Amino acid sequence: MQDNVNPRIFLLSPAYAGGRRARMILSDRSRSDLAKKLRSKRGATIGEVFTFLSGLYFRGKIAYANAFAHPANGIPGAFVITPTRGLVDVKKCIRLRDLQEFAGAKIDENDSRYRRALERDARQLAKKLSPQTDVVLLGSIASGKYVDVLLAILKERLRFPADFVGRGDMSRGGLLLRCAVDRQELRYTAVGGAIVNGKRPPKLVPRRYSNKWRQEGGDESKG
Repeated sequence: MQDNVNPRIFLLSPAYAGGRRARMILSDRSRSDLAKKLRSKRGATIGEVFTFLSGLYFRGKIAYANAFAHPANGIPGAFVITPTRGLVDVKKCIRLRDLQEFAGAKIDENDSRYRRALERDARQLAKKLSPQTDVVLLGSIASGKYVDVLLAILKERLRFPADFVGRGDMSRGGLLLRCAVDRQELRYTAVGGAIVNGKRPPKLVPRRYSNKWRQEGGDESKG
């Protein structure tokens, strides 16, 4: 960790596991590399699976978290919010049955299975973190699906990028990706009391990247 930088970890909002792209890799007919990995003994990381499910938005979140996380005390730098398993390290491997479980559940604060797992992990995380650690949510704060649960436990340490206000998912993904490439970190603000809906910012100018970033982050032609 760099000097004079507070510890910082990221919480990544989930990808939808019940849509068309999920059905593609869940199908017995799928022969893609990712489908094969999910069916292997080792599995695939939840980060790469959710990146496939979500596209640019999740790619941007992963790239940004990898660029700017400053974890401490052996805590992972980024966690994914999941429908049934609470907070999962983005580098943790999952298998086909895990994705099937996610696909059969919803991100709904009124669903006890989802809420209890998220509350459990958020409390455990809060106990491990130093008072100086920032927890940055990379996701929309306009939805109470995870914000209400996390804010009740993490309180003032829960933050989010101020530039997210007014942007849709694809715009957030494009913004995060270019910030990761340029090594330009965004400004964070507290989730509690934040403006949820604001004026839509100017549309990002589409940008292409080197082969490395195309593989890890994709192009933002739709961002």
